[in-house]
Amino acid sequence: MMQQYLGLKADHPDILLFYRMGDFYEVFFDDARKANQLLDITLTTRGASNGQPVVMAGVPVHALESYLARLVKLGEAVAIAEQVGEVGAGKGPVERRVTRVVTPGTVTDSELLAERQDTVLLAVHASRARVGLAWLALAEGRLGLGECTEAELPSWLARLSPAEILVSPDAAPMAVRQGTTSVVNRPAWQFDTELGLRKLCELLGVSTLAGFNAQELPRAHAAAAALVSYAEHTSGGAKHALGHVKSLGVEKASELLELPPATLRNLELTQTLRGEAAPTLLSLLDTCRTGMGSRQLRLWLTHPLREREQASERHDAIAVLAAHGPEPLRQALRGVSDVQRIVARIALRQVRPRELAGLRDTLALLPQLVQCLPPNHCGAPEPDELLPDDGPRSALLLRLHDALHPDPRIAQHLAAAVAAEPAVLLRDGGVIASGFDAELDELRAIATNCDDFLVALETRERERTGITNLRVQYNKVHGFYIEVTSSGLDKVPADYQRRQTLKNAERYITPELRAFEDKALSAQERSLSREKLLWETLLDELQSTLGVLGELARALASLDALCALTERAQTLGWCRPEFVNHPCLDIERGRHPVVEARLAETGGGNFIANDCRLDARTRMLIVTGPNMGGKSTFMRQVALIALMAAIGSYVPAARCRLGPIDAIHTRIGAADDLANAQSTFMVEMTEAAAIIHSATDRSLVLMDEIGRGTSTFDGLALAGAIASHLHEKNRSFTLFATHYFELTDFPTRHAGALNMHVSAAESGDQIVFLHAIEAGPASRSYGVQVAKLAGMPGSLVRQARATLEALETQQASGAAQVDLFAAPAAADAAAAAAGPSRAEAALMALDPDQLAPREALEALYRLKALLPKD
Repeated sequence: MMQQYLGLKADHPDILLFYRMGDFYEVFFDDARKANQLLDITLTTRGASNGQPVVMAGVPVHALESYLARLVKLGEAVAIAEQVGEVGAGKGPVERRVTRVVTPGTVTDSELLAERQDTVLLAVHASRARVGLAWLALAEGRLGLGECTEAELPSWLARLSPAEILVSPDAAPMAVRQGTTSVVNRPAWQFDTELGLRKLCELLGVSTLAGFNAQELPRAHAAAAALVSYAEHTSGGAKHALGHVKSLGVEKASELLELPPATLRNLELTQTLRGEAAPTLLSLLDTCRTGMGSRQLRLWLTHPLREREQASERHDAIAVLAAHGPEPLRQALRGVSDVQRIVARIALRQVRPRELAGLRDTLALLPQLVQCLPPNHCGAPEPDELLPDDGPRSALLLRLHDALHPDPRIAQHLAAAVAAEPAVLLRDGGVIASGFDAELDELRAIATNCDDFLVALETRERERTGITNLRVQYNKVHGFYIEVTSSGLDKVPADYQRRQTLKNAERYITPELRAFEDKALSAQERSLSREKLLWETLLDELQSTLGVLGELARALASLDALCALTERAQTLGWCRPEFVNHPCLDIERGRHPVVEARLAETGGGNFIANDCRLDARTRMLIVTGPNMGGKSTFMRQVALIALMAAIGSYVPAARCRLGPIDAIHTRIGAADDLANAQSTFMVEMTEAAAIIHSATDRSLVLMDEIGRGTSTFDGLALAGAIASHLHEKNRSFTLFATHYFELTDFPTRHAGALNMHVSAAESGDQIVFLHAIEAGPASRSYGVQVAKLAGMPGSLVRQARATLEALETQQASGAAQVDLFAAPAAADAAAAAAGPSRAEAALMALDPDQLAPREALEALYRLKALLPKD
């Protein structure tokens, strides 16, 4: 047995091998020690191998998925060695074979996958300053290629968010090694351009990739060679493992709206700054009824296109769905199974009976779904077609409508083959429907009629022997038997053969009962064997339908995502954006969608909407105002509105007009990167430099408090130079928030810039943030007031306020430098030590409750006269 284990382990030396032994999966030697650390399972020893004790640990078969989930989450890969031979079929151990390899990027088990997020496997191949990318969402059948520069690679990694990355050890870009994603080294020879081209053509069933615009991507082909080989290897080496991959997507950086990692992070599109799933833009948009729809929506959000045709089609579809009412369709989508992942598991031959039942029920639901689609408004009418009204139309909905009509024979075959409520696992039987196969029905009838036969036999034997308490029974250990208690043993016939002796009874078997036993037990085994054969045949037949079912899955996913966007637009009062061809970013009464929703949830009041207008003449807004006044919220909402329009969503505004945009760049927040020896200021300058080098006159740039991480004069000088460069050289649409009031002079020397400020109202030491964006510069930042609101001690706030007043006076008069650390109340403390002043003593002697109005006025004059002249 250990020889067999070591032979399998030699083929998978770098990953854990779970070796099936009866009701447990065992791990041995170093694998056992590693599993002990990762899973906290008990180590034990048994026997010896080469003179050394065999260290081992195990997990129960029924709990395998939970342990796999933990290992995959930790970035580990696991090879599963199953018993494929019959127990007792021959000499030596039962034959075992690795039937699958579970890795973070190739998991397809529903228990191991996040329902609403793709799991992506990525291969990266760098050559001559260019990087080839090939990625695969195996559970969805989505395959993609792309090429980029090494400088662009971090953006691709952030956008794709792979669970596992394949690299050649000598050609792995630094951006890959620096990340936290599981990285797997593959042999350099697997990254071969010709091999990749050939594998892709074989996979897609074509002779050239020209039809996919993928023929001239040599580095991506090299990455694809390793990707496809790895996917086939982890699926047991089966060529059919990727049978559900029927299309290829090619993405180019020049076609995508660029969203650098800092933008994805700062705008909190799919994760908050704390790494949580909510509240984010995706969590707000995602009211999808299926996991497919949620994954599609996430894909749209992270892969927006620069061209407007696709977004405009989605806007048309939302308009039609909104006019018709999306709720009936959304209710119908509740009954839809995850067809994408079911199709993948059919291709991998890992599909479970209840998943096929879910596919069958989904196909049966399609006519109801089609009826819920908006009538007469899904595309251009025929010339002689008379429409009942003149409402909006959608070519996209027409295409989705057509995809919802797969070959009806698929549904008919599944309905006939799969039981109404099949067992969870094939090995339990009861998966194939009655009436589908005559031989199976006959075998089942034998097992079903078993009870009737036993009752009849028991009745006959009681009559024949005269033993009134004789019983005919069955158990799994001894099979069928006739039990006779001690009182009836003298009446036992000669043809009864003793099978078992009990304390107060004897168990027998007769030739008739033995013949029935052989037939019944054989029927059960043959029935299960027949079901397995029929199941495999059914999977073979379904392989030819994967393309049609894949199109159906994509249509259902898109329809669900569109319905979710429609519901959000109606519920939250969003408008359809208008695309124009000239430089323009004109937003009227725009709102931050996530902040507005949170205010509504918590009862925090209404969101204050604001306008933003940028065009060929005004390309930069210098935004000043108090801390916590809403500068960052305003900037982010402008970026989110532009992004939402680009993915085809309606936007939170009263009106929105957008010109061409090729990128959204952000420099927001303060954070260091100690692991890479970068201070907060270095990170700030690095991100700013990346923006300066890549932003164009079609980019949207958000700069928030640039220059904070260094001295005042350094920061001010850098902030001014960066603003000038963005205005003069990049000519980007820029929102530049700052507390350097010196920069409010910037518009006087730059015609394309305007001052805007966030308004606030001050009353004594109190401040009220109005969150309204108004023209002109702010007068002050109110930082001391914000510190007070944050809970700073009163003495600290008073010292800061006194120092601030001294600094402002010094700046106005050119006086000597202020002592920042002097206690502000030093003079007051000296006076207090000398006792109360005349004015204070007179004030303490007054009793206001006893004063008439005229007396109070006279007392006020006396107090004023007692004050020192200075």
